[in-house]
Amino acid sequence: MATSIDVSDVSIYYGDFKAVEGVSMSIKPRSVTAFIGPSGCGKSTFLRTLNRMHEVIPGARVEGQITLAGRDMYAPGVDPVAVRRQVGMVFQRPNPFPTMSIYDNVLAGNRLNAKRLSRSDADAIVERSLRGANLWNEVKDRLNKPGMGLSGGQQQRLCIARAIAVEPQVLLMDEPCSALDPISTAAIEDLIHELKSDYTIVIVTHNMQQAARVSDETGFFNLKATGQPGHLVEFNPTKKVFTNPDNEATEAYISGRFG
Repeated sequence: MATSIDVSDVSIYYGDFKAVEGVSMSIKPRSVTAFIGPSGCGKSTFLRTLNRMHEVIPGARVEGQITLAGRDMYAPGVDPVAVRRQVGMVFQRPNPFPTMSIYDNVLAGNRLNAKRLSRSDADAIVERSLRGANLWNEVKDRLNKPGMGLSGGQQQRLCIARAIAVEPQVLLMDEPCSALDPISTAAIEDLIHELKSDYTIVIVTHNMQQAARVSDETGFFNLKATGQPGHLVEFNPTKKVFTNPDNEATEAYISGRFG
């Protein structure tokens, strides 16, 4: 069950340093939203606020409001772990758990959530998740082999399988293809297209062609100046951002004049 995320005037701090300032946007369900912009402008920092991952850094805090399906995910009493169950995360570098088999990697989140699973239930989750990540046919005969034995592209799809095994509503992807070769990148992009029928997907990418290919809407982040907080310059349908942006800075970035 994909869901929408509404962001209202969000600023992000690390101690006294304001990293991101005044972001507002509405992320539609069952769509792909891409964040682009130069390095250090707060894209990944902002992405991590969408499942409260940035809180693991001491001194990090958020002002403003982020709601998931209408519920304030930062309200008092909201469990960050429960938020992360609903909003899964796939990181830049594939990170299968090195001591675990492919099978156990997929189930790691379910077991962390203290669910006691029958073998048949576990088998069903593993197959469903690996099929969902377009990996089942490649690994079904070696599920008990280490996840680290897979290629980089397969490892990243294994991490996607692990993320969707707990049935989140939203998938966040922080530059999921930056460590991959072009063939693996194409496989992940195809997978993103398929997954959006079931999930709300938000992706940070440095690859503007990728943003143009996979996303429905694009947010362009930038810095006013070095040492200033990052901010959202423009948030529009991807086609508009890439062909007729509202802001001159967006056009300058997309056409390669800076960044």
